Parts: sequence; structure tokens; C-alpha cells
Amino acid sequence: MKLEGGCYCREVRYVAEGDAMMKAQCHCRECQYISGGAPNIFVAMPADGFSYTESQPKQFARSDLPRAVTREFCPTCGTHLVTRVPGLPMVVLKVGTLDDPALFGTPKLAIYTIDKQAFHHIPEGMPAFERLPQR
Repeated sequence: MKLEGGCYCREVRYVAEGDAMMKAQCHCRECQYISGGAPNIFVAMPADGFSYTESQPKQFARSDLPRAVTREFCPTCGTHLVTRVPGLPMVVLKVGTLDDPALFGTPKLAIYTIDKQAFHHIPEGMPAFERLPQR
């Protein structure tokens, strides 16, 4: 699978190639901050198949959290593009940044539902986990 995308102002662009490692919606409190209140819809792709093709993002990681993720965003328009989790060989792409979000299909599971808000929707029958599912 080859996915292409970028930020709202089109300054930062990326390409991601490989097999999707996870397609999900995340309800964690951190994702709620980043999304403006909604769950975060994402696809995890292999890090070795990901690269920026135009410009480079800014990065942010909280210094007060153990194993804090690094969030990458456009320095001009602020669009959150990617999250990187320490020690995992993947990038977490925000589906809204894909040129063609329809290529995503649908999320296969919901994670971190322990932080789910009453106004969040999980489709009936979708597997849901309070945190991450056991491997």
C-alpha cells in the first residue's frame, strides 16, 4: 500500500509505503487534545517506508511523561501529521492528512476507551479496549 498526504497548507508532504500495521480510533486523552475533542483516527505504517517529500515538520514531546510520544506537525499551519512511539518501528499517520482518506477504509478497533467521552462513537461490533489489546 502506498499512502501520500500532507498538511492543510500543503507545505509539508509525506509518503508512506508498506502494509498497514494497525487501523484504529484512539480515545486517549492526549489524542483528544490533538484532535480538538474527537477520537484520533489513524493508520500505523512501517517507519522504514515513511519519508517526508516536501519540507520538514516541527516536533514536540512532553518532557514530564515517561516514554512520551513525539508528535510531528506543520510549522506553518499546525496540522498534526504523525506520532512516533519510542521503541516502535512505525509511524502513526493521521487519516485526515491523507490525500485520499478513502484509502484508509475503516478502523478495525478502538483503543484507550478508558478515556472515551460520552459524545464519542464506537461503531457497533467494533472491538474496543480500555488500553492496548494484548498481543
